[in-house]
Amino acid sequence: MKRIFPLGAIGAAILIAFAPAHAAVAAVAAKAGVAHVAQAGKQLDVLADQYYDAVARFEPIGATENGDGRFDDQIGMAIAPAVRVRQFALYHGFQRRLQAIARASLSPKAQISYDILDYELASALSFEKFPEHLLPINQMDSMPVTLANYASGQAGQSLTSVKGYKAYLNRLNQLPAWIDQAIANMREGMRQGVVQPKAAMQSALPQFKQLVSATPEASIFYTPIKNLPATFSAADKKSLTRAYRASIDSKLAPALARLAAFLENDYIPAARTSTGWSALPGGMDWYLARVASQTTTTMTPEEVHATGLKEVARIQREFAIVGPKMGYDGPANGLPNWVSAQDKFRPFTTEQQVIDVYRKLDAQLRTKLPKLFTLMPKAPLDLRLEPELSRATASDHYTAPAADGSRPGVFWSVVNDPKQYGSTGMVTLFLHEGQPGHHFHIALLQELNLPNFRKFGGNNAFTEGWALYAETLGKEMGLFDKPEDYFGHLNDEMLRAVRLVVDTGMHAKGWTREQSIQYMRDTLGYTDALAKSETERYMVWPAQALGYKIGSLKIAALRARASAALGEKFSLPAFHQVVLGDGTLPLSLLEAKVDRWIAASK
Repeated sequence: MKRIFPLGAIGAAILIAFAPAHAAVAAVAAKAGVAHVAQAGKQLDVLADQYYDAVARFEPIGATENGDGRFDDQIGMAIAPAVRVRQFALYHGFQRRLQAIARASLSPKAQISYDILDYELASALSFEKFPEHLLPINQMDSMPVTLANYASGQAGQSLTSVKGYKAYLNRLNQLPAWIDQAIANMREGMRQGVVQPKAAMQSALPQFKQLVSATPEASIFYTPIKNLPATFSAADKKSLTRAYRASIDSKLAPALARLAAFLENDYIPAARTSTGWSALPGGMDWYLARVASQTTTTMTPEEVHATGLKEVARIQREFAIVGPKMGYDGPANGLPNWVSAQDKFRPFTTEQQVIDVYRKLDAQLRTKLPKLFTLMPKAPLDLRLEPELSRATASDHYTAPAADGSRPGVFWSVVNDPKQYGSTGMVTLFLHEGQPGHHFHIALLQELNLPNFRKFGGNNAFTEGWALYAETLGKEMGLFDKPEDYFGHLNDEMLRAVRLVVDTGMHAKGWTREQSIQYMRDTLGYTDALAKSETERYMVWPAQALGYKIGSLKIAALRARASAALGEKFSLPAFHQVVLGDGTLPLSLLEAKVDRWIAASK
């Protein structure tokens, strides 16, 4: 036990006599404290940059998609077992170094970076024991199809300079080795019983057959040469044409043919007939890791499932109100089917008519959003049609602007058949994928002076949760005044609620693919084909669809909490700035931040 002596009069006199010395000591201590904070902050900055660069080199396509063009000439070999082992070793090292930094000595802003990095490393390491590399291809994403989509120069990778053309060509030159590694991985997966569902791979096969061409000139990967800018010199045009033709003819075309033949003749016959991830070896633990990663919560599949059922019931009560306003007098759960059968809600005959509606809506929003937001991105938003190759399996989506400003943020509209394109969901879709959804969040990330791992990274629950929350703002902007537009909003909300039910149903509760398809038909009015494609998406992307609704519900709950606590002091633009102002956060960190803002605002 440490003895504590009273100061007494003599001690007080000594302190007074030496007061200047104590002040000097205090000043030195303060300077030392500042230096310690600066040193800890510098250590964190170095670690964060090294972590991000390691992730970007491991998955360069992800960096490109997020607007970081520094690695546009690489595809990475993240699926190679040896590369994967080295990457996890790096993560363990980063985690040890992070834990050696005293969080309490960091500035408040640096503490946010510390907490996010701590979360990301723990999340990444939770997948170390699961053989994700044995499933390198599905109908939703794969390296060959991603690079094929880049060939137009309109997607994630810019093709406007000679340097850009050479970077893309370098990626094409690396693709054959990636394909051979993917085939080797899938063969190992066949041996271990870690294979994709047969139904999903049968849907994927036409994509890969379409990539096979009889001549280099007929290949989609030759598209950049067909679109050579007039500003390129004759010498550059000649050398690029020669290089692209040689690469496709001698390396890429044979590899693509090998992949298509392998999928058709070997892999699909060996693919599993089961539906859920829990059918894989260690599959339930694997799924639980995915649920935690995609929701950034500790929710169980049972809790997520129950939340989905509750939301489905709530939205169906809203259907009962809006249905009669649209001329429907049947049961609430039949409204989506009735709407899908009405020709008046499919008014289009051309792709151009569809994109024109979105452009008109975009112009309308530009006049309304300043009332709800004081923090908005400077990067422009463009509206484009999805390239033909990926239309059959793609959903409407957003791609980030390039960090150097060379490419805007883009809302991609997927129009397979304009005569079948429904009009009721267009407003809510654009609020989600365009502005103020993904564009206000993702484009803003590049303008907030954040560390690269936060600028170009993130999590699904915040990213998709914000975009789904952004859809709800249509109501207060008067964009759902027409009952069919409000129905479209409700129906999209219903989709996200249904996803909670069917994803957990298939992967944790033993639902079959057919059960999911039927449930989606009954609740969403989907055709068999649409319910099938949506179901197969969740089959190969387990838990990916959970972040939307879980994140949106959290943001809405935090808004309600802040409004109730602050009363007349509550400002919606200020709340939105709090949510968006530090970029992407795990939901627990977002909640803590909003609570601090509430306390400070009182």
